[in-house]
Amino acid sequence: MAVLGSFFGWSYLNRDSQNGENITAVGSTALQPLVEAAGEDYASKHLGVYVNVQGGGTGTGLAQVQAGAVDLGNSDMYASEKKGIDAHALVDHRVAVVGIAPMVNKKAQVHDLTQQQLISIFTGKVKNWREVGGANLPVVLVNRVNGSGTRATFEKWGLQGAKSADAQEQDSSGMARQIVATTPGAVSYAAFAYLDKSVTVPTLAGVKPSKQTVANNTWPIWAYEHVYTKGQPRPAVANFIAYLQSDHIQKKLVPSLGYISINDMKVERDMNGHVKMVREES
Repeated sequence: MAVLGSFFGWSYLNRDSQNGENITAVGSTALQPLVEAAGEDYASKHLGVYVNVQGGGTGTGLAQVQAGAVDLGNSDMYASEKKGIDAHALVDHRVAVVGIAPMVNKKAQVHDLTQQQLISIFTGKVKNWREVGGANLPVVLVNRVNGSGTRATFEKWGLQGAKSADAQEQDSSGMARQIVATTPGAVSYAAFAYLDKSVTVPTLAGVKPSKQTVANNTWPIWAYEHVYTKGQPRPAVANFIAYLQSDHIQKKLVPSLGYISINDMKVERDMNGHVKMVREES
C-alpha cells in the first residue's frame, strides 16, 4: 500500500522518541489493510518506529499474542470465542467494525438470496444455482480456513450457527475473491473492503450490505475488529493503539478502506448476540 503520510494533513504528537522501536501485529486478514495503512502513516510521522503487519488469520494472531511473540493480535472475534485462548490474559482494543458479505461468480446470475437459501448453499443442500433462481451452473464452495475470524463471523451470523460444508479452503480474503471471480459458479464471502466489481454481491432478503445497514444491524453479518495485547501494552504500542482509535483514523481512513467506525454504530452487540441501541438513527 502507498504511504498515507499526506492523507490526513495533521501532525500527531511524537511520543515514541526511541530509535528502532518495532511494533508487530499479526492475525486477521480482514483487519490487515487498516492496520497496514495506519501503520505506514504512523511510522512516517514517528522517525525510528516501525509497524510490521502480517496476516495468517485470527486464530494465529490470538495464539501469537498470547504467547508473547507479537505486540498485537488482530482479530475479527472475541478472544473468549476461540478455543485454546485465555481471554483473561488479553486486553481488548476495538478499532473498527467489519461488514462481511457473500460473493458470487457473475455467471451464476444471482443477485438476491434469503438467509435460508444462503444457509442451504453453504451447507451443501443447494447444488446448482438454478435452485435459487440463478443459472444452470453447479455451486462451487470456497471457504476460508478453520481459524479464520471471517469464516467464524460468516458462519455465526450469516449461517445462523450452521457449519459450512467441506470445500476448498483459502487462507486469505483476496485469494478467495480471485477464485470466485474466475471460477464459474463459485461462491465465498469476504469483508466489505475486499469486495469489488469482479464479483456479484447479492442482497440478503432485499437488504444491501452497506455501512448504514451494518450500523443499525439490519445487515447481520458483521463483527468488531479487535487488536489484542497481552496485558497492558508498553508505551509505544499503547500510542499506536490510541492512534488507531483517534478521530482522524476513525473519520477518514476507516471509511475510506471499507470499514465502519466504532463511533458510527447505532447498536452494540455482545458475543452472544444481545443487541442494544447506543445511538439514535440520524
